[in-house]
Amino acid sequence: MRSRLVDITDAEAVTTLFASEGPEILFHAAAYKHVPLLEDQVRAAVRNNILGTQILANAAYHWGVDRFIFISTDKAVNPANIMGATKRVAERLCQSLDSQSRTRFIAVRFGNVLGSAGSVVPLFRTQIEQGGPVTLTHPDMERFFMTIPEACQLIMQAATIGRGGEIFVLDMGAPVSIRYLAEQMIRLSGHQPGRDIAIEYIGLRPGEKLFEELFYPSEGLGATTHPKIRVAHAQPEAAPGVLERALEDLEIAVTAGDDAMLRSILIGLSPPTGGLAHADQRPGA
Repeated sequence: MRSRLVDITDAEAVTTLFASEGPEILFHAAAYKHVPLLEDQVRAAVRNNILGTQILANAAYHWGVDRFIFISTDKAVNPANIMGATKRVAERLCQSLDSQSRTRFIAVRFGNVLGSAGSVVPLFRTQIEQGGPVTLTHPDMERFFMTIPEACQLIMQAATIGRGGEIFVLDMGAPVSIRYLAEQMIRLSGHQPGRDIAIEYIGLRPGEKLFEELFYPSEGLGATTHPKIRVAHAQPEAAPGVLERALEDLEIAVTAGDDAMLRSILIGLSPPTGGLAHADQRPGA
């Protein structure tokens, strides 16, 4: 096993890597995912999450990679933030390339992973150990969760059953109340919430939604050979060439550092049923 440190936005370095290693399967999880931070870092988000994906995907296409598995997120559904919008565009990019290539482009969509970098669980644990307060953004906040081993196993399964062009949606069960999660963690530490450990609400951060969704109603989830993996039947959202021209415009705006243009293009690329969804809108509302 060998490790290579490569910037996915460095096309020459990516080309050199593919030429030397000749990969057959590529799992693409390199993305900026911090929602509030990216709200004010549009250029960095687009450059890495979209243009970096495009560079990797084109390399996979040209070097004959068999399978390209794109790790997406529930935030790509009805995106209300820059991070979700960039991941949704990257999903569409992969679907578009799949129709033109022998490489099988597969996207896998899921929510939060317990214990991963940036997860609320390590944060809450640290706050509890320090005697509190435990900070929550909103009492009604809900999120989907699964464990690291489960997420990894299901991604591998999706890569195996994928034929190309699919967006697979992992079954994450019912969404979890973040307030309930915090209260349970406090109790499991031997304390009482609100008495021994205070809970403070600090307000929604930029770009945050109260409720996340794993698929659009119009996608009509279908079954697969695995009981915890479903497939979203996404329909083409634009005439041929529209996405390609938008990607060219994004590259121009990134080069110019034009955040206003970048935001405008991202809004235009949001699905008609999504757009800039309201942060407090419950799924299906």
